[in-house]
Amino acid sequence: MTGTYALVESPVQLLNVLEWAHARTTGRSGPEDGTTAAPGPGPAVTRTPGEASGPPGPTPGAYVVPGAGPACTGAPPGTGASPGTGASPGGAATDQQDELTVVVLPPRNATSRGQLLRMSGLARDEGHRLLWREVRGPAGPGAWPALARLLRTADRLVVGDPFSRWTQLLLAGSDARHVVVVDDGTATMEFTAQLTRGEPLVRWHRAAAPRGARAALFAPVARRALRGLSPGTGRRVEVFTAMPVEHPPGVTVTRNDLAWTRSRFGPPQISPGADLVGTSLVETGVIHEDRYLAAVAALAAGHGVTRYLAHRKEGPEKLRRVAALAGVEIVRPDLPLELVARSGPIGRRVLSFPSTVVHTLPLVLRGTAVGVSVCEIQDDWLTERASPRAGGFLAAVSHTARGAHGLPVLPVPAPPPSAA
Repeated sequence: MTGTYALVESPVQLLNVLEWAHARTTGRSGPEDGTTAAPGPGPAVTRTPGEASGPPGPTPGAYVVPGAGPACTGAPPGTGASPGTGASPGGAATDQQDELTVVVLPPRNATSRGQLLRMSGLARDEGHRLLWREVRGPAGPGAWPALARLLRTADRLVVGDPFSRWTQLLLAGSDARHVVVVDDGTATMEFTAQLTRGEPLVRWHRAAAPRGARAALFAPVARRALRGLSPGTGRRVEVFTAMPVEHPPGVTVTRNDLAWTRSRFGPPQISPGADLVGTSLVETGVIHEDRYLAAVAALAAGHGVTRYLAHRKEGPEKLRRVAALAGVEIVRPDLPLELVARSGPIGRRVLSFPSTVVHTLPLVLRGTAVGVSVCEIQDDWLTERASPRAGGFLAAVSHTARGAHGLPVLPVPAPPPSAA
């Protein structure tokens, strides 16, 4: 069946596919103030300092991942191959030739899977078709041939992560005439820069392109995928983004102003005090954990931070250390932070290290009383494994957030004696 297929591997990618579908269908932005068309996503899953981390129990607003562990492989209820049900509240297209089918390629991480399950439900509510396909682990080899055949007939492919080998494998076998890249966070900034320069696609936090026999075998696939992501005869390429990006020659760049999120959720409940957004920069090997923990403790003491909004990739042991050193409540959002922030509760001030949310939260919180600030990362936090580009890239994220949204940039205070 021809039509539009979206490949997503993370909750944020699926959120931005929904934003793209909303913008394409409605051609208008969401409300600027506090109006809403639907209830919010419910409270986030919260853990108090010292509480054992792990898959959440049946808490209101939480979605329990079937199997509850990294090896969980069950498909979300009702999303195996269920078709959309026609017009959605947001006006999702009902033309069979232009039906949006979202193909979810879930990771192993249990928290990411849980968020993807909830996001899949929201996509289904919008009238989109969902296919949940396990491509990692023992079931992976059997899933690929049918999936490749399905996508080979697509007129349009919407891609969440152009750096992903899974996505590149499927792109290499597709002849789609229209390719759309939606945000997977700040990675979109590096993608457009590398596409402009004609370079191989390498994630910004990696010191170099992968090497070895496996990388050599994959190289022809990567080159073909890069051609598929470049405009050419009979092929249109679009980038749908909330990030400040370069404009590669021949590529259409369309603004993502998070209109779907603002139209479906909120206005947020605002709580006193400040919230600090967690980051996975420790997990990706970019910054030292001890330096990061000391900075979190200093920010909590210096700016009245009471809650730490954990990144989905942060592990329980690290979060226990955050709680102990900074004396903050640990909150594990069960949806992308943009949706949770738009619904609340959210602090009157939100502090974040350089990351996607310094560009997205100002959009989803537009017209509210919530202020967002960026916290600088010092050069001596970077590990020896960090890419030579890492410091400059993170500084650019902060600088562009200040220019685009007027965000204040906060130096990290000296750590308190207990965190030194």
